[in-house]
Amino acid sequence: MIGHNGGPALAPGASWRRHCWGKARRDLLPVLPIEVLRTRVARARELGLEYRTYAGVRAQTGQDVVAFLFSSNALRVSREAPRLPEDRAAKLAGVQAVARIGLAVAPLSAGALAENPELDAAHGAPWALAGFGAQARHLRAVLGRVPGDRVLLIGDHGLERDWCAAGRLAGYVPASAYFGG
Repeated sequence: MIGHNGGPALAPGASWRRHCWGKARRDLLPVLPIEVLRTRVARARELGLEYRTYAGVRAQTGQDVVAFLFSSNALRVSREAPRLPEDRAAKLAGVQAVARIGLAVAPLSAGALAENPELDAAHGAPWALAGFGAQARHLRAVLGRVPGDRVLLIGDHGLERDWCAAGRLAGYVPASAYFGG
């Protein structure tokens, strides 16, 4: 209707319709057995993720996380400081049962990033301003046979977020959220 500001409906029965809508949404959500919840909470802890983040990835993709892509920006690694800071090294050392892949953002080389034993592999990152297709091909080459919807990207720059769409990754987690403030 012209002039409607999107506020609450004022017609009679609005609260009843809101109640019915809420109940219908709650009924659609699966009720997981407590054992499944405990397993997923433990898995989120193994990955170093908050449960809400992990549960969101599981709900969106239906898959478990099998690999992390870390940008060198998120890891706070540069040519001048090629070693991971202690807090990030400790966090990565505690991550279990998942591949930890570093993406060296230029001018850092993949070889310099690979010197960090906390990473399982290191590759050059896609150029941030490259076209979508070039980024997609680059990320597919980095991931090899690993399905993109089972990989989370930990990044620290807005342009890195675009890699998720290009690589069809499970999601993007800001470095500040993954490693803490």
